Amino acid sequence: MSDRPRISQRIGGISESATLAVDAKAKAMKAEGRPVIGFGAGEPDFPTPDYIVEAAVEAARDPRFHRYTPAGGLPELKEALAAKTLRDSGYEVEPSQVLVTNGGKQAIYEAFATLLDPGDEVIVIAPYWTTYPESIKLAGGVPRYVVTDESTGYLATVEQLEQARTERTKVLLFVSPSNPTGAVYTPDQVRGIGRWAAEAGLWVMTDEIYEHLVYGDARFSSMPVEVPELADRTVVVNGVAKTYAMTGWRVGWVIGPKDVVKAASNLQSHATSNVANVSQAAALAAVTGDLSAVERMREAFDRRRRTIVRMLGDIPGVVCPEPQGAFYAYPSVKGLLGKEIRGVRPQDSAELAKLILEQAEVAVVPGEAFGTPGYLRLSYALGDADLAEGVGRIQKLLGEAA
Repeated sequence: MSDRPRISQRIGGISESATLAVDAKAKAMKAEGRPVIGFGAGEPDFPTPDYIVEAAVEAARDPRFHRYTPAGGLPELKEALAAKTLRDSGYEVEPSQVLVTNGGKQAIYEAFATLLDPGDEVIVIAPYWTTYPESIKLAGGVPRYVVTDESTGYLATVEQLEQARTERTKVLLFVSPSNPTGAVYTPDQVRGIGRWAAEAGLWVMTDEIYEHLVYGDARFSSMPVEVPELADRTVVVNGVAKTYAMTGWRVGWVIGPKDVVKAASNLQSHATSNVANVSQAAALAAVTGDLSAVERMREAFDRRRRTIVRMLGDIPGVVCPEPQGAFYAYPSVKGLLGKEIRGVRPQDSAELAKLILEQAEVAVVPGEAFGTPGYLRLSYALGDADLAEGVGRIQKLLGEAA
């Protein structure tokens, strides 16, 4: 009998999504009757707008959508995504530069799989979303991390990026607004980083899924718009999940040079074929509609953002920079580590998150999941009352630290 491993090294080395794991644990505790409040998953608490749902219902009745459609996406949706991209970011692309994917995660994986050969390096700014390193490694690439912290608002500098660059570096992963920190780079900063990447001959993959969720004076700016000379080496990933409260519909997209998009489309033709047609029809309604529903959600997130930052900032030992985008707070809890809380002295943020879940019945994600121990991520995409109650429980628990 063979003694070879049952699971391949490539797949065996993948970590479970920490954010989804925390969300699943919270839901399991709720099912047991415990009053758990979850700050784990990055998922808007709003329903998908009615006009989008109605478009899906109509599509489900249309026999045309009961059959295979082009693997790279419905032609009308690709046209709409090109128009939406010009409207929202000022980036002019052709439908042939668009690939419709099964959510943003597939867009990210297929982009890396298309760009990377074994050993190619990708510069990843930490804290990072948990899926990025796994997608890079699955594609044979090697992540090289540039670590930022609360002292700079979690923003990386050109100098830090240059220090991480080696002869094997092929891609810079650039995310603004950021998950998990909510950091937003200014247009000047985007231009500076983009020009550096262009001069260094790098590719840039930029995740723009939080483009509409910026607050205060912050402004979203798209890398290929700010640095047009980089457009031929830029891949943009995006999706309807966050903007239109459509996480469960699973529609994302890749925008890039035609040869990259064609190659990624070939990959998708063997991996999944077309994205579910009903979901594509819903996405078409979303991106061709106005942004009024988005604005209502953004206003609610902005209100919750200010509440959570104020409440977390009132806890001794917690430092919480104000997020400028997305819907996450990323406080430093390094000042609490090693202190006694209800008979326990958590030594790292993973232990602290476990203590918060067990003692306060509040689910948060530890910074270890995002490459920076000593922090917690809290999504404020939940109702105002639950947010206040949940952070209030954390305040009470951590206020006992001695």
